[in-house]
Amino acid sequence: MKPPEAPAPEACPLPEPPEAKAAAAEAVAASPAHTLTLGIGGMTCAACVGRVERALRKAPGVSAAGVNLASERATLATDGSPEALAAALEAVRGAGYDVRTAEARFGVVGMTCAACSGRIEKALARRPGVLEARVNLATEAAYVRYLPEMTGPEALFEAVRGAGYEVVVEASEEAAVDAADAARAEEARRSRRRVLLAVGLTAPLLLLEMGPMLIPGLHEALMSLAPVQTLRLVMFALATLVQFGPGRKFYRNGWLAARQGSPDMNTLVALGTSAAYGYSLVATFAPGLLPPDANHVYYEAAAVIITLVLLGKHLEQRARSKTNASMKALLGLRPATARLVRADGAEVEIPVAQAAAGDLLRVRPGERLPVDGVVVEGGSYVDESMLTGEPEPVRREPGDEVTGGSINGAGSFDFRATRVGGQTVLAQIIRIVEAAQASRPPIQAFADRVVAVFVPVVLGIAALTFGVWLLFGPEPALPLALVSAVSVLIIACPCAMGLATPTSIMVGSGQAALQGVLFRTGESLQALAEVGVVVFDKTGTLTEGRPTLADLATAEGVSEEQALAWLAGVEARSEHPIAAALLEAARRRGIEPPEATGFEAAPGFGVTAAVGGVRVAAGAPRYMQRLGVHDARLEAAAEAFARKGATPVLLAADGRLAAALGVRDLPKPGAAEVVALLRRGGIGAAMLTGDNAAAARAVAAELGIDEVHADMLPGGKAEVIAAMQAGGRRVAFVGDGINDAPALAQADVGLAIGAGTDVAVETADVVLMSADLHALERAVRWSRAILRNIKQNLFWALFYNTALIPVAAGALYPWTGALLSPMLAAGAMGLSSLFVLGNAMRLRAGA
Repeated sequence: MKPPEAPAPEACPLPEPPEAKAAAAEAVAASPAHTLTLGIGGMTCAACVGRVERALRKAPGVSAAGVNLASERATLATDGSPEALAAALEAVRGAGYDVRTAEARFGVVGMTCAACSGRIEKALARRPGVLEARVNLATEAAYVRYLPEMTGPEALFEAVRGAGYEVVVEASEEAAVDAADAARAEEARRSRRRVLLAVGLTAPLLLLEMGPMLIPGLHEALMSLAPVQTLRLVMFALATLVQFGPGRKFYRNGWLAARQGSPDMNTLVALGTSAAYGYSLVATFAPGLLPPDANHVYYEAAAVIITLVLLGKHLEQRARSKTNASMKALLGLRPATARLVRADGAEVEIPVAQAAAGDLLRVRPGERLPVDGVVVEGGSYVDESMLTGEPEPVRREPGDEVTGGSINGAGSFDFRATRVGGQTVLAQIIRIVEAAQASRPPIQAFADRVVAVFVPVVLGIAALTFGVWLLFGPEPALPLALVSAVSVLIIACPCAMGLATPTSIMVGSGQAALQGVLFRTGESLQALAEVGVVVFDKTGTLTEGRPTLADLATAEGVSEEQALAWLAGVEARSEHPIAAALLEAARRRGIEPPEATGFEAAPGFGVTAAVGGVRVAAGAPRYMQRLGVHDARLEAAAEAFARKGATPVLLAADGRLAAALGVRDLPKPGAAEVVALLRRGGIGAAMLTGDNAAAARAVAAELGIDEVHADMLPGGKAEVIAAMQAGGRRVAFVGDGINDAPALAQADVGLAIGAGTDVAVETADVVLMSADLHALERAVRWSRAILRNIKQNLFWALFYNTALIPVAAGALYPWTGALLSPMLAAGAMGLSSLFVLGNAMRLRAGA
């Protein structure tokens, strides 16, 4: 959000005396509190410095502040609390200035569960100057917003490495994805080696321990080969190699996590397997310390747990790599090279990164366009489906815009590059999708709260389970207590809980982007899934936005040609769709717009200008009322045009009405079908428009919309939406024009048609790349599908842990006489994560 505008500049006073500046600096330096440095943007003189200093000194938690105009920095002493920093930032913005912040996005390798991402977030947040830190387990990426005067990327990377993880950083999106893929591939190779080694060592261990129970005569055969103690020593050797070979990572990462006060999956596995392994060591080397009926070894349980967890994580890693397929598909839309046409007409192939705005590029049949531009020569049909979701190729001829990533058809054309590199539409789409995948919907807050306390609670439950079995369990109580406690530790890892939300958003938002629906944030995705009413702007959203002149009546003594000439002159400077229709009508009669001077626009009302020495005004009937211009006959004609569904326009020349016109804007094909689909999905429809009530009602009746608010000014649209929200309705607003920005911002979720203005697109929460309203229905469908998928994942993860922890603790033992084996617990833990990933992958099949 933009900061509030600065107050009107004060008269620039003389600079502060040096002694005053020195006193302020000494006050900050002498303060025992924490010192912060902020970069301030927008200061122009000493008055600005004074205003910022006064605002900062009033901020709660700030004891002293000094501002330097030359370096554009503020140094302040605070009590060190996050609230003080937030108050300081708000104070600067409230004074009308910017606080310079920077963003860093980088890959993180080595995370295994939600507790890992939480630990990295805490490590980043502890760095001075970090304002926000988010880590996504599914995308293996971190997003950090920070104060560049206080910290930087290297300090952030060091924080991540200090938490025990690797950082992947590259400059471009493609390089970042390639580097992350390379890091994941290397980790996958290491993971595969660990699994194979663990399996190779665990298999003979299982044969020695479990084989005699399954194969008749094997026990006697083994006893004839070696005594029990020798067999135990062999099992000890094999288990030790597993425990401290492939299992070493659990000890290393688990201990680091525990030391930082945020135990995770590694901690649980390390504790569980250490308990089984340690008990077995006592039974092997000091059996006298155990009761005779409790003298058992659990080497195979410790080894199998490690092997199964490693296998589960390896399979999970492979499944997670597939969730990034949609982002790779987006990146794959950009070709590696472009064909540059030199001044002498020769063609040369260059890397697309070297293409510059203004270059003349050539596209041959079947090739992808490398960058955005405008067709200069030739023409062809272009397939833009991967960007807009619309399957039909569109004709592009000289003067038409083309978009990088789209596929040329059978023709060939030259185009002038207008946007290259990070400025292309495709690059912006990729950034929006990345931002959405890094964000968190409100539903994620629930999972975060659960994960934050889950592992400590599990440790407590495991300790309680061990104690209860030891005190109240049947003999031999000690091994029963051990098995139950280890099962609780292993089965309760919150891996599935951490993957539930980000994987669904990652897969769903990427697939939606391939169909021309861009969710900016997880919040907007969830909000759209929960809306009860969609409010439409009329012109350009429900209608074609290309109105045509349908009716014309002139005052006595004014010819139609004269009226159209005045209109063409005054409307030539306007960007309103109605202005374009009037200009087109004039040109069809051979009338070129005459020169106009003194052009003024009154948003929501009309325009005025001097045309050929005549002061001309054109606009809605309310504009003429504001100007005090009346003519009963022409006003009645305007009302008649409105009753027929046209938008009335009145023209005044030198203070008297000269003409009344009716402009008709046809509804978009499929608009009525989309409204009907929304209704079938339980979503109401309403229309807000600046047009007169009669014209608005005519369009609404044609489309099946019952609720209509007409004659709206830009601010009034936002007020109507606020009133709907006050009535308990969650509102989505769909618009495409600059006048829609307040309504887009006010709505619970604002959707902008991609063909609209940059202001509307920047204000919106969801961008529809296609002007076809079916994109809206796709957006609603995708948002609901993704949210439904998230809820399914969260339910499974929560239900799974809630249901199986009691089972692992031995709740069924009194009735069945059986305990959940730690080995089964390890397998079940891995299956839970794979279920969540598999469920999220279903979104690749469509909403």
